[in-house]
Amino acid sequence: MLKEAVKKKLHAGTVIPAHPLALTKERQLDESGQRALTRYYIDAGVGGIAVGVHTTQFEIRDPEFNLYEKVLSLAIEETKQANVPEDFIKVAGICGPTEQALSEAKFSKEVGYDLGLLSMGGLNHLSEDELIDRAEKVAEVIPLFGFYLQPAVGGRIFSYEFWHRFASIPNVYAIKIAPFDRYCSIDVVRAVCHSPRNEEIALYTGNDDNIINDLLTTFEFNIGNEKVEKKIAGGLLGHWSVWTKKVVEIFDQIKEVQNQELIPKELLTLGQQITDANAAIFDSRNAFKGSIAGINEILARQGLLQGNWCLLDREVLSPGQADELNRVYASYPHLHDDDFVKANLSKWFAK
Repeated sequence: MLKEAVKKKLHAGTVIPAHPLALTKERQLDESGQRALTRYYIDAGVGGIAVGVHTTQFEIRDPEFNLYEKVLSLAIEETKQANVPEDFIKVAGICGPTEQALSEAKFSKEVGYDLGLLSMGGLNHLSEDELIDRAEKVAEVIPLFGFYLQPAVGGRIFSYEFWHRFASIPNVYAIKIAPFDRYCSIDVVRAVCHSPRNEEIALYTGNDDNIINDLLTTFEFNIGNEKVEKKIAGGLLGHWSVWTKKVVEIFDQIKEVQNQELIPKELLTLGQQITDANAAIFDSRNAFKGSIAGINEILARQGLLQGNWCLLDREVLSPGQADELNRVYASYPHLHDDDFVKANLSKWFAK
């Protein structure tokens, strides 16, 4: 079962950045950098962190790197050191076939994670029935955070029926909606609204191309004779792993107006600017090939990472991506948190 304080925070909505991986030039784990990132997110005011997810690089699980347990443990150590509140949401990425997913779920639960973000990536050979069976087994070990991952980075399209069945699994408490597709996103919301567990499940946006619109939208469906409404409570996003202090400030603005009849047009304009910045960071014009390197590049420019390196040599900035990053950096200074980072870097890197 999910801790009551965490469940309450999950439904109230909060900022959960997807935690990157800090590496040295030799592509070895930079432990001080990894700890500094976690400290940065905590001091920026986030409500949780997600570790071992796509932004952390799925390859941390590969035997040649063997970093999954180490990286997840470092983040837990830092949350304890910071004495984070009881409702701070700790999410562990869980991947792979059933046996691997169960192993990762058991480890994550043991070291102190509240929920497992269950990826369906890399399992295209499994049917929807088989994936539901896998999810049911993992949910017996750790409370689940479902994950609709976009096809461009290893996900696949699922039916409405799949999400309706997924939402009906006991111990599912949230779903990250990240197909980068409005039709697919609505499928998930509609499926949850039709589930008897609707009120038990919090929805989080992972649609980095539509963050503010997702958070400002009230979804509404007729179910029988009843009109059922559902909001996307918060976000679990790779995009939120950069400029995070500003992210928290913007999220607080959104929460203030989320239930108002009239939405300030400035927020919608801001949403377009964030999407433009995301296009550069996530390398949308090159099918997101440079997404992780783009995130790392921003953090490296701020001094939080030594460089934009990834575990795999092929994971690099795409041609022209650095120029695009320069453009959005210059165009949207109000999205940066450079001053905040500069003022705290030495503290975060202190032993």
